[in-house]
Amino acid sequence: MPRARKGAARTQARRKLLREARGFYGTKSRHKQQAKVAMMRAKRYAWRDRRARKRDFRALWITRITAACRMRGTRYSLFINGLQRAGVLLNRKMLSLIAIEDPKTFDALVDVAKKNTTATAAAA
Repeated sequence: MPRARKGAARTQARRKLLREARGFYGTKSRHKQQAKVAMMRAKRYAWRDRRARKRDFRALWITRITAACRMRGTRYSLFINGLQRAGVLLNRKMLSLIAIEDPKTFDALVDVAKKNTTATAAAA
């Protein structure tokens, strides 16, 4: 019985790999082995950076909220604590958007937060 070889499947696998590596520099987009190594690395970094992106955006939102709070004479931690005690369920992304696009609403949120932090601080 003759030995079975991959034949068309091998060609299709190579084509798929090189299609994925399109746009890479030099041999990483042209040679199978180099493309394979580059794709493994790219996928690993993509997996890691999808998680890092979430951290980066949260840090950006917190920085924006902090700046908006300081302009209104309060601290970020007191603002967030006051909102939580008041039962305001807005995430940091929405708070940063409100701070940028609707300052009057953010002023109202700061007032709500201040009332709830001072009331609880005086009671304690």
